[in-house]
Amino acid sequence: MDLDEMQKQIWQNKLDKNFNTTDVEQEFKYLRGEVDEAYDAWKYGKDDFGLELADVAIYLMSLAEMNGLKLSEQIEKKIAINKKRIYVFEDGKWVKKMME
Repeated sequence: MDLDEMQKQIWQNKLDKNFNTTDVEQEFKYLRGEVDEAYDAWKYGKDDFGLELADVAIYLMSLAEMNGLKLSEQIEKKIAINKKRIYVFEDGKWVKKMME
C-alpha cells in the first residue's frame, strides 16, 4: 500500500469512528503524545516501538488530510530541497545553505 492510500484509509477510519477531523490544534497535541510514547518505547526497549512510530505517522497523515495536503507530495518536495542543501560550519554553528 502506498502512502496516499494509507492516508485515505486513516482518514476513513477517523470518519467511521467519529474521531477528531476538525481540531488541528488538538491533533497536534495527540501527535506530541504519540512522539513521547515512541521515545519512551525506544528508551526503555519496549516491544511496541514500531507501533508507536506508526501512531506518529498516522497523526502526521491525519494532520495533512485535515489541511488538504497529500503527505507523500510534501515529503517528495522536502527530499528535493534537502538534496540541494548543504551544511557549513560557520561562527561555531552549523548553517544550512542551498547549493547553486
